[in-house]
Amino acid sequence: MMAKESKHCSFCGIEASASVPMIAGTEGYICEACVMLASQVVSSWGKKKDLNEMQGELPKPLEIKPMLDQYVIGQDLAKEILSVAVYNHYKRLKHESVKTGALGEADTSVEIGKSNILLIGPSGTGKTLLASTLAKIVGVPFTVADATTLTQAGYVGDDVENILVRLLDVADGNIGKAEWGIVYIDEVDKIARSPEQAFGTRDVSGEGVQQALLRLVEGSHVKINAKGRRKDGSDTVMIDTSNILFISGGAFPGLEKHVEKRLLPPKTAIGFHAEVQDSNEKPTLEALLNATQPDDLKRFGLIPEFIGRFPVLAPLEPLDVDALIQVLTEPKNALVKQYQQLFAYDDVELEFTQDALVEIAEKAIARDTGARGLRSIMEHVLRHTMFELPSKTNIERCIVNADVIKGEAEIQVVERESEDADQPRRLSGGE
Repeated sequence: MMAKESKHCSFCGIEASASVPMIAGTEGYICEACVMLASQVVSSWGKKKDLNEMQGELPKPLEIKPMLDQYVIGQDLAKEILSVAVYNHYKRLKHESVKTGALGEADTSVEIGKSNILLIGPSGTGKTLLASTLAKIVGVPFTVADATTLTQAGYVGDDVENILVRLLDVADGNIGKAEWGIVYIDEVDKIARSPEQAFGTRDVSGEGVQQALLRLVEGSHVKINAKGRRKDGSDTVMIDTSNILFISGGAFPGLEKHVEKRLLPPKTAIGFHAEVQDSNEKPTLEALLNATQPDDLKRFGLIPEFIGRFPVLAPLEPLDVDALIQVLTEPKNALVKQYQQLFAYDDVELEFTQDALVEIAEKAIARDTGARGLRSIMEHVLRHTMFELPSKTNIERCIVNADVIKGEAEIQVVERESEDADQPRRLSGGE
């Protein structure tokens, strides 16, 4: 009597047993492990196809930074960090899409982790602009979320999972693309733990949000509501966040005081031999932000677990007069260019003298609003002219100098040649 032929997997060769069941085919068998691996291989084909559709050639850091330079002035360190992060993100996607080998082969490739980024800098230095500019550059889904709208689960407000719903919307419902996306969380300093919080009460929009974000940021399978996007009738989908790059940004007002306390502990000695601290020796805001350590963020109100999930700290430097003048004139969407275009629609040239630009920059610094305050200054200066200009057809050019910015003079206007253009006039409300 012939011995019964033993069953074995046609792919990896393992023999069938009580613990290793086989699925029978027409001319062979396959084990559970090979079925799972085959599923991964097929999935990687789809991911590779999606990756090729989303991007062309892999953008290098030296190519990403000039694109950021077109919109954001200065902040070279932050741009360098973001360029490297985006490039590494692309590389990780490429690696993930091709790492699965043939059936039966052990996957010995290195698993590449992600480095989430925390942008720290005063208001109006370009954090949100850097994020929105990145959205134009990257070929992966990108979404911006506001931390101030988030609350702990079960309370009125947005749950943290809603961030992924927005990312899925940007990816047109394609879960594979959404799992490769980039998320920017703005105003993250507003979810710091409040030191004056009453004992025993829940901080649902502060520490509670930080704790809710932990699982999302580090990487896990998150169930989200995707009603209206599912064809199979179910309302929820599962998203793996392990390959989603998270970038957070915040002004962190007062953080420099915690850094200064650590770097320059207060001298408590008194008497004739006590050292007198020279006020000129105090470090600048830029130097203090560059010296920020995780311990300073902990004192500010971020919990250690949240800080640990953002290993890369990118400080943004405060803008000086020269940088603000560059913001006014150089970027693609520079304010001077914007207002010149608005005037050009009425066939009028708008000219700003150099001393006017300096005065606008100094006013913005005095208001401590950074580049964000430039538009309000220019709106105030040009408002009356923009009110009268559309009703006048004989004006060729408007000139803004420093006296106009100071409020000591009116904007000079030059009329067209047919109207004796050699005589500049003042555009005032009495005309």
